[in-house]
Amino acid sequence: VQLVESGGGLVQPGGSLRLSCAASGFTFSNYVMRWHRQAPGKERELVAHISSVGGRTNYADSVKGRFTISRDNAKKTVYLQMNSLKPEDTAVYYCNAISGYNYWGQGTQVTVSS
Repeated sequence: VQLVESGGGLVQPGGSLRLSCAASGFTFSNYVMRWHRQAPGKERELVAHISSVGGRTNYADSVKGRFTISRDNAKKTVYLQMNSLKPEDTAVYYCNAISGYNYWGQGTQVTVSS
C-alpha cells in the first residue's frame, strides 16, 4: 500500500498550489480520502474530505471557499487545489485513505511566504 503526495513547495501569499496523492495497493474507489495538515508546533488537523461514492466533500472552516478536494478513481489519485493561500496555510500536508483500514502518505511541505 502506498500513498505518494506531490505538488508542495514555496508560494507567495495569494498564490495557488495543486497537491496530488497517488494511491496503489488497495481498491482506491472504496476509500474515503482526506487531506490533513500539520503546522510546526501544532496538532494535525483535517483539511478536506471526499466520499468514496458520490464525491461528497467537506472542508475545515479555515479553508472553505479557497481549497477544493477532488478525486479521479480511474487514476487512483486525489487532489487538493489550494487558492488564495495564506501564511497560516504553511504546513506539511498529508493524504489519508479510510475504509476500515487507515493509510497515510509521507507528506508534502507547503510554505506560504513572501
